[in-house]
Amino acid sequence: MLQHDVIIVGGGLAGCRAALEIKKQNQDIDVALVAKTHPIRSHSVAAQGGIAATLKNVDPDDDWKAHAFDTVKGSDYLADQDAVAYLTKEAPEVIIELEHLGVLFSRLQDGKIAQRAFGGHSHKRTCYAADKTGHAILHELVNNLRRCGVQIYDEWYVMDLILEEKASENGQREAKGVVMFNIDDGNVQVARAKAVMFATGGYGRVFNTTSNDYASTGDGLGMCAIAQLPLEDMEFVQFHPTGLYPVGVLISEAVRGEGAYLRNSEGERFMTRYAPNQMELAPRDITSRAIVKEIRAGRGIHSDGSAGGPYIHLDLTHMGKEKIMSRVPFCWEEAHRLVGIDAVHEPMPVRPTAHYCMGGIPVNTDGRVRQDGNTLVEGFFAAGECACVSVHGANRLGSNSLLECVVYGRKTGRAIASYVQNRELPTINEIPYLETAQARIDCLLNQRGNMRINDLRQKFQDCMSEHCGVFRRQEVMQEGLDKIQELKSLYNQIFLDDKSIYWNTELIEALELKNIMVVGEMILTSAIRRQESRGAHSREDFPQRDDQKFLQHTLAYHHPEGVKIDYMPVVINMFEPKERKY
Repeated sequence: MLQHDVIIVGGGLAGCRAALEIKKQNQDIDVALVAKTHPIRSHSVAAQGGIAATLKNVDPDDDWKAHAFDTVKGSDYLADQDAVAYLTKEAPEVIIELEHLGVLFSRLQDGKIAQRAFGGHSHKRTCYAADKTGHAILHELVNNLRRCGVQIYDEWYVMDLILEEKASENGQREAKGVVMFNIDDGNVQVARAKAVMFATGGYGRVFNTTSNDYASTGDGLGMCAIAQLPLEDMEFVQFHPTGLYPVGVLISEAVRGEGAYLRNSEGERFMTRYAPNQMELAPRDITSRAIVKEIRAGRGIHSDGSAGGPYIHLDLTHMGKEKIMSRVPFCWEEAHRLVGIDAVHEPMPVRPTAHYCMGGIPVNTDGRVRQDGNTLVEGFFAAGECACVSVHGANRLGSNSLLECVVYGRKTGRAIASYVQNRELPTINEIPYLETAQARIDCLLNQRGNMRINDLRQKFQDCMSEHCGVFRRQEVMQEGLDKIQELKSLYNQIFLDDKSIYWNTELIEALELKNIMVVGEMILTSAIRRQESRGAHSREDFPQRDDQKFLQHTLAYHHPEGVKIDYMPVVINMFEPKERKY
């Protein structure tokens, strides 16, 4: 059996920052980081636009309270305001810390860190490294992991969370470790630890068009749900307004922050109808709905330029080559490489794409995972996109996600370093866990079905996009949920061509698909039960926000007979909920 003081699952910003903080607090703590890809290939590396902080380098009138208000308003008042206050107060300090670690931020003429405008923010507070900000930060964090002596298990897939009931407590449960599968040689191992942290990222691959990479399959969320832990606010899926059509790859909000326009088939900057003050820099949920409405109204664009098509234009041509190539070079490169568009001379085709999960594993502000609305799980922590603290509520503002990963990665790391100080390694009987994991692998390798993984996954992703997209209705979502039950029953009909245990990517895809299906069911069920429109959750049959009934967090519990829904209060201690206008 492997053993470490702390096991962190996930090699992105939140996991890496937590690992560094644990080592900073106490170099003697034995920290292991487990990732199914190399950490440098974690999806954090794809974050483009920036990281928000009130440095006041561009706007001296900015402060943390303004940042907090923008965040809470952007969340449609579902964010927990104590968590938001901590996020925004800590932001300037973590930026300086990152700079001292070696992160190469873009600069102003006076040498200070540059800051740009971003959607939903009332001030220019987004720090950036051109349009490769996540890349710049993650590389430095991973470099520092090795310097600090963190053990990295890269290309190991975590199959299960070991969660057992504490003998001395009334129903309280304790995380004791994980079951890990070595992708390289097929070896299955149990690893025990004094504390386990999940930083496993998002679930974009639940949908058929997403800005997320192929590894964003909701593994941490799926494992928690299967272990009977709740998931919070899963109905709130962010669709980024500008996914490059038809591939879905992200065209960063930084492009609009630098001055690009959204135009319909008539060449009109249509955001004047939807957010006349913020225009292209309205929050993402508002902008995504505006684009879908334009397309539905027949003002979308076809490839020949005619009206009635499936996308609209993101127009950079007025910005000039020098500005485009210095401020957003990666976005230009993506459009040129993937769809043959030279954005200096012609507009990019874009439409909304599944991008980010506002919900996730419920945690308190120390990253401790909740067993229910009142009880915490012993030895279990989470941070980053897989967690819900909740600083984003019903809609995340751009450039707050990198900030959450770094601020709450650091805070969770501190909490873990303190937590494990006088804690013993747990006792585990590893045999049943190894046998269960091996039986699951053997079953997938040996079952004689006729369903290809890609076919089943595509059907499921299509179902989610069709029945739980930017706009939602009761009957459409219920139809989708019924269809999901049929698709789930086909999982046992999967047939794998590759029977080897060595580097079997087909087997990993099959394991990931199980988590995709669990997470999708949690999203749809939570969305059906929330009978209001709030932030990214837009119900055409319930178009108004209903604070009396639904100003509360959803807690969804996965059971074999179906998903059960409970609710938890929202922390409101600074800003009273108001109508959200831009």
